[in-house]
Amino acid sequence: QVQLVESGGGLVQAGGSLRLSCAASGRTLSNYGMGWFRQAPGKEREFVAAISWSGRSTAYADSVKGRFTVSRDNAKNTVYLQMNNLKPEDTAVYYCAARTGPNYSTVVNAYVYWGQGTQVTVSS
Repeated sequence: QVQLVESGGGLVQAGGSLRLSCAASGRTLSNYGMGWFRQAPGKEREFVAAISWSGRSTAYADSVKGRFTVSRDNAKNTVYLQMNNLKPEDTAVYYCAARTGPNYSTVVNAYVYWGQGTQVTVSS
């Protein structure tokens, strides 16, 4: 069993930056592909970014490409999402998720473990 806890969300003006962290306990994250997803009110949960167990492979949604960077520190059992040049449309609850196996996925249902989410609000 893996427990995931996100942190780092908050209120920021458009153009600002935030760094989300996802700390894991229960198992070492080095065995898991990791993903970040977000869900805005009234919308479905959507893929944001993902990273393989080694950190060598990453993927991003087109809407965040060039602005967001996903990374991981397996020694600290933590995954990060650096978010720059934030836009009001980035406002959502952000979730990290873990899937068994070394590879990542962009599909919500591919992930087994989920954090409770952290709110990101971007004002215009």
